[in-house]
Amino acid sequence: MSRPDATPSEITYASAGVDVEAGDRAVELMKDAVKATHGPQVLGGVGGFAGLFDVSSLLTYRKPLLATSTDGVGTKVAIAQAMDIHDTIGFDLVGMVVDDIVVVGAEPLYMTDYIATGKVVPERIADIVRGIAAACSVAGTALVGGETAEHPGLLKADEYDVAGAATGVVEADKLLGPDRVKTGDVVIAMASSGLHSNGYSLVRRVINVAGWSLDRQVSELGRTLGEELLEPTRVYAADVLDLARHDAAGVHAFSHVTGGGLAANLARVLPQGLVATVDRATWELPPVFTLVSELGNVPLPDLERTLNLGVGMVAIVDAAGADAALAKLAERGVPAWVMGTVGTDQAGADTSGPDYVQGAKGVDGGAVRMVNSYR
Repeated sequence: MSRPDATPSEITYASAGVDVEAGDRAVELMKDAVKATHGPQVLGGVGGFAGLFDVSSLLTYRKPLLATSTDGVGTKVAIAQAMDIHDTIGFDLVGMVVDDIVVVGAEPLYMTDYIATGKVVPERIADIVRGIAAACSVAGTALVGGETAEHPGLLKADEYDVAGAATGVVEADKLLGPDRVKTGDVVIAMASSGLHSNGYSLVRRVINVAGWSLDRQVSELGRTLGEELLEPTRVYAADVLDLARHDAAGVHAFSHVTGGGLAANLARVLPQGLVATVDRATWELPPVFTLVSELGNVPLPDLERTLNLGVGMVAIVDAAGADAALAKLAERGVPAWVMGTVGTDQAGADTSGPDYVQGAKGVDGGAVRMVNSYR
């Protein structure tokens, strides 16, 4: 092995760009927020190699099924970084992860997070984790662990990405999904809080081409563009589980509207042979979606398969339970409305074109037909 002609100056981990002490300070700043999500089931506190969760309660289940999900926030983190606001992105992470679990009726037990950054700034990392912890409290799940990794040379000093994973449990005979859905069921929409965390590559492209800045005041939005784009994802977990437990609502399935849009995600929870007809005329597009459409001249089919267009979660319920479901959601402060029904296609029905979606995301299930125009 050849050796350098001159002896290099001392090389340390810190000079390579990794500040272990900064990571320790970040933990000190965030640990109270994390502990606030812990109930008696969480053992060991903050800082262990593994998060510990007492699952003795599962002994009361007849046949417990564990549900798990993992996700990130996508390029919405670029908006948070540009605005230097980091305490809301946690709601986006928790919403993307935990709300995928509750669609099958599973109660989220615990969550872990992962943050990769170019440089650990303790206050920034603590803000991110405080947001994750606050969202976990809303969802009713414990934040039992996480990891912050410093990646100098791979990410810029002010760049970061976040990801998370969660585990939940549901009694086997309480499992929700396609097997329960039947002809005559009613499709109920739950309003999103805005863009949530999907489609930001499209949105960012639109505003960049238009030359709009994040601090631009937009009258249609009633605030700046950046404030609108950073609006936290609505976390539905507690609302969805409360609705599922409300026997009068007759819940058969839920669909979390994320990447792929409304029709593609709704089709995933329908059985083969059934079609959900969704009436666009039952709601008005929130201003941010109209803005993106008009500013970028984005075709409607592209909007519908990219953005949630105002619907963040969907419930499929027995027709007799629709009013009870709407009343329960209103009681919990979740705007909701009937947007369609489940049935079968007539012979010769048109299944071509972007208004008809079937077999989405690798699931060979039912189909969704979008009809009419938005109000």
